[in-house]
Amino acid sequence: MSATPPTYAFDNDDPEAVGRHVHLATLLDEFTVQRLSGLGDLTGRRCLEVGAGGGSVAAWLADAAGPTGRVLATDLNTRHLPPDPPYEVLRHDLESEPVPEGPWDVIHARLVLLHLPGRRAILTRLAAALAPGGALVVEDFEATFRKMVLAAPSPEAAELIDTYHRLLVEHVLPAHGNDPSWAGRVPALMLEEGLTDVDTVMHARSWPGGTAGALLIAANIAQARKDFLAAGMTPQQLDEVDRLTADPRLLVRSHFTYSTIGRRPAAE
Repeated sequence: MSATPPTYAFDNDDPEAVGRHVHLATLLDEFTVQRLSGLGDLTGRRCLEVGAGGGSVAAWLADAAGPTGRVLATDLNTRHLPPDPPYEVLRHDLESEPVPEGPWDVIHARLVLLHLPGRRAILTRLAAALAPGGALVVEDFEATFRKMVLAAPSPEAAELIDTYHRLLVEHVLPAHGNDPSWAGRVPALMLEEGLTDVDTVMHARSWPGGTAGALLIAANIAQARKDFLAAGMTPQQLDEVDRLTADPRLLVRSHFTYSTIGRRPAAE
């Protein structure tokens, strides 16, 4: 009898998902837009946004592609996309369904593939769905780097945040099929798929307590509290981490985001 496949660690049906999408947009949208803007003029382009979340990147793509372009936003659970958006919406499972019919000039996937056990095969399918000259943009956290705490109210507080991070990477995420080190392998895998001009930029910055980078920790705990308890943290420790994320004396580094772009060779 086959084992039950792992479930997504941060379910969109959870009430905390709303805050998570807001925090992630605050953390990453500026960086993502810089990367997508570097692809050149997107007017009239066909763009696929997979794992669209709250839809902020899909909305930017729709504006960039304009009325002559096409943007399709997909997600396993589309409940957080706005009503009547300026793009198409499709409820879609990247693991079990083909890539929506293209070809696509731009495919963007942010914080999606690291969560999916079939990520390697999915990357192959996404690369194959590109139009000649089209760009695949994969952005994922590389969460294995330590030393997230840049400042804390006390050594004990810093140690507690470090414990949270260690258990997140070593236990909580892997239990749900997440690969915290996946992002670092994407450039080589894109080259294996025959993509060219492969380019990776890494992004991280500091966030004090009460701002998005720290509050994302609180959202993680709220959504995966049972997992952290199973990994060995106590309810009191989790409550204290939650309190610390609102303390302006805490200063944390966000996870490194690896943004990797590869292009399908243009037709000769």
